[in-house]
Parts: sequence; C-alpha cells; structure tokens
Amino acid sequence: MVIERFRLDNGMVVLVLADHQAPVICYQTWFAVGSRHERPGKTGISHLFEHLMFGQTESVPHGKFDRLLEEAGADGNAATYLDWTYYTISLPREALDLVVRLEADRLQNLVLRDDTVASEREVVANERRQAVEDDVDGAVAERLYETVFREHGYRWPTIGYMPDILGLTTEDCRRFYGTYYAPNNATLAVVGDVAPDELVARLEEHYGSIPAAAVPIEDVRPEPPQTQERRLSLDKPTASEKLVVAYRSPAFGDFDHSALIVLNEILVGGRASRLHRVLVQQRELASSVRAYVGTYRDPSLWDFWLVARKGVELATLHAALDELLAEVRQQPVSESELQRAQARVELSSLQGLETVSGRATQIGFCETVLGDPAALFDKVEEVQRVRRADVLRVARQYLRDEARTVLEVHREDSPTTAVAGDGDAHRDEQTQEQEPS
Repeated sequence: MVIERFRLDNGMVVLVLADHQAPVICYQTWFAVGSRHERPGKTGISHLFEHLMFGQTESVPHGKFDRLLEEAGADGNAATYLDWTYYTISLPREALDLVVRLEADRLQNLVLRDDTVASEREVVANERRQAVEDDVDGAVAERLYETVFREHGYRWPTIGYMPDILGLTTEDCRRFYGTYYAPNNATLAVVGDVAPDELVARLEEHYGSIPAAAVPIEDVRPEPPQTQERRLSLDKPTASEKLVVAYRSPAFGDFDHSALIVLNEILVGGRASRLHRVLVQQRELASSVRAYVGTYRDPSLWDFWLVARKGVELATLHAALDELLAEVRQQPVSESELQRAQARVELSSLQGLETVSGRATQIGFCETVLGDPAALFDKVEEVQRVRRADVLRVARQYLRDEARTVLEVHREDSPTTAVAGDGDAHRDEQTQEQEPS
C-alpha cells in the first residue's frame, strides 16, 4: 500500500492511495479541530458546525448538496470528536469532478444565516437530549470525563452543554469557520480508482485559490497528575446497576499505548478474555464487561464498564475486578495470552483496511492525530514488539488505585451511600444530569 503525499501551496495536505480494483472512491476531508479546541461557554460549536457544513453555499441552495450526491450515486456523512472533525463521501469514479467542486465550494463559500443556525441548534439540542439527558451511558460518560479532567479540553463533551449549544450565535459560527476551516488546517484523504497526478491537478484548480488562514496555536493545558482516587455515585433510571472504573492512559502515539492495547485485549477481548471468563461466565457477577483505551492525541482514559447481574452488589463486583487487575500487576501474562492478543489486535487493524472508506479513514486519522498517514502500520509493528515484560510494566504503571476514578450507577429506587474521594466526590440524586454552573 503506497500512500502518496502532496501539499498544495496554501498548505492543504493531500493523501492519495490508488486502488483500481473497483471503480469507486472514498473522498475524505479532515480538519484538525474538535471539542478540545473549544472553550467554556462555547462548547459544542465543532459539532454544530459539522451540521452547518451540509447547508447552503453561494452557489448551491439549501438541501441541494445531498441531492446532488444522491443523484450521482454518492453518499456523504461526517463526524466530530475530541481531536478532529471529518467529512466523508463514498462515490463512483465518474462523480469525482462533482465531489471536488462541492467540497471546495463549501470550504470557502458557506452561507451562514440566523435562521439556518437556529434550526441546526435545535437539531443538536435534540441530539443531546437523546444521547445524554435521556441515555444513561451517555450521561455517565459525560460525568466521567468531567470528574477525571480538571484542566484539559477533553473535560467537556463533544456534543456540548445545553446552555452553550442554545447560546451559540451566527457570528460565533462565522468566526469558527474563518479560523479553523482553512486549507492549511485540512487534510484530504482520497482512496480508490484515481490517478494521483490528475487528481492533484483538479485539486489545484478548485482549492488552490482558497487562502490559508492564521490558525491559532492551541493553548493546551496539560492535565496534572491524579494522586487520589475519585469516586462518584449516581442515581439513574437503569434496570441494571453499573460500575465504571477509569485509569489514566498514554497518548495514542506513545509505545505504552500499544502495550496497553495488548493488555486490554487480554482482559476484555472476547469470550476467552480474563474478565469475561471470570466475571461473566464463572462467578456470574456481571452480565457484560467492556473496556476502551482512548486513541487520542494527548493522554486520556482507559475505562472499564461493567453491568452487574441482578442482586449483585457493586462493591462485590468491584472487589472481583480489583482481584483480576491485581493479578496482571503481580504476575506476567502467559505467552499464549500475549500471542492471542497480538493476533486479535493485528486482525482488527487489518480488517479496517479492507474497504476504500476504511483505508481513507485510517490514513486521514493518523495524519491528523499523529502527522503520519502510515502510522497505523507502525502501531501494528509496535503491537508485535510488545513483550510480556512490557505488559507487566504498563499494568503496574497505569493500573494504580490512587490515579483511578470510580463511578457507581445505582437504580433510582436503590438505597445507597455516597463515598468520598479526592475531597470532591458527591452524590447526584437527580434523574437528569445537572448543568455545570
């Protein structure tokens, strides 16, 4: 797989991966802006603006962007997260000229009006109601990040807080557009049935005249070390009580991240994993277990989510979890466990490259987060270089009780007692999350 990398005179990075097996293309535009770049009082603007980018331009009326894609047999979507925002279009080869024109057009000629912004604000507000305020896991995840992060922009949710969403103005959006939606803050990842030189010539024609912008240097506030366990007890309308335990994790580009991915696979990767085998199958304390190591530019979280079986106390479930995590801190994992985990991680990574859209997503993500479109292959190699000693070392370094955050989610009708930690734990007796002051 040969990725060709170009840079236009205005700073736009172009990644091209030719694949002529089928007459299809995936065309993605990645912007190095996400919720981490926002500030208190204006949270959610990255996500709101993602919605607005499907609106009217100076030459394309409202609603016509999607219709033109559909008529050409193409399909578009987008996503926003902590570190990035991206737009993806899957298209037949013959629709490439249309997509290049449409994408270059909305990068420089988007029309932002009060009525359009107001309409999309309400759409996003409804998304927040469904994904956070009326969803237990969404509400818990939001409280988790608020509890863990005190300084870093990972603290606030990508969807934004409701008062902030409703308070975003048309001028806020215009300022955001002019600041971050610039060619020198963007990466085009194009994979499929294309000729790289011809493609770049087309891109020069349509994007070349768009001026670069003075993208501000991000004022990153590193998260200070956590030296005491933090605990929070929540009452929620849930049928099953839940336990969430989060530890700090390294940045995606750190070698320790690869070692943690392997350890995570040993602990929760499939039915043969340690936590599933012991907590779900043998002791029947949990109905499900899962965990995720954050793949972010900066250090983030390794969080475990456990759903307790009916009648099981969360304290009992937590004690059992602690026993299993203590085992990987005390003794090396077996060679067979290591090899199984490495094989599963490699397979998962390679499966993500089976389609043109999967390849475009991987190279666009790695370029935006790590500055290297081929970093995925380096990560796969890193995983294969992980040894049992590395797994033991990261287990001891990151699975530390004093640096963890624990959230207990109880049924609203279940009598529980709040527990204190880090001097600021509290109990939320409401069924809805309370907006921050």
